[in-house]
Amino acid sequence: MSRRRLTLIGLLGAGVLTAGALTGCASGAASAPSSSLPSEAATAVPAGEVGAAWVDAGRSIAVVTYGSSSCVPTVGGDPQIADGALTVDLVDPSQGPCTRDMAPRATLVGLPAGTDPSADLAVRVTGAADGETLLAGLTDVPTASEDLAPSAGWVSSSLVAIVTYGSSSCVPTVESVSADGDDVAVQFATPPADQVCTMDFVPRVTLADVGAEAGDGPVSLILSGGNVQAPDPIAVLGSR
Repeated sequence: MSRRRLTLIGLLGAGVLTAGALTGCASGAASAPSSSLPSEAATAVPAGEVGAAWVDAGRSIAVVTYGSSSCVPTVGGDPQIADGALTVDLVDPSQGPCTRDMAPRATLVGLPAGTDPSADLAVRVTGAADGETLLAGLTDVPTASEDLAPSAGWVSSSLVAIVTYGSSSCVPTVESVSADGDDVAVQFATPPADQVCTMDFVPRVTLADVGAEAGDGPVSLILSGGNVQAPDPIAVLGSR
């Protein structure tokens, strides 16, 4: 029997909100990710530490830092890679004030052209957060999709970063997680009917704790709800 439980947050950095909004999550033209306030905190990434996950077929990573859930860092400048190490400078968002909670936040980072996702990657974070983590190379690099398909990757043994596309100001939040055979079903919360969303269409990152339902082998996620379009199971990239 599947076990259901409330999980955590939908959020992301590295984005610019477009002007103009409307009720519901309408989409328009844009390409930068954004962030939202999470519903509950998680402990998979201890305070002061940095985590990372491969997403988007290894073309991007989600960098997870710890701090105010409502003030997700964004990427400052172009990430640089040298000798197998990626340096990412993060900056605090200009909007405020920030909530005084401590929670993991995910910042989507596009990788420089030519980055090999099959090789180990040291990730060094400076600026608004400071730390380093080693991201093991992918043993099986998937074919990159050009249709803005959702993707997911392991941050830790239980935490996954899930990339979906839509309004930057209406990032999906996780309502529940349950086992579905060999897969894990992630149900996103239904947004309020009066929720106002910007009209951009960008990648957003949601963090979810799936450890209790994931088992020991490869895991795929079945996404539903929250205006997320994902008809097929999504393989979680990386190792845990």
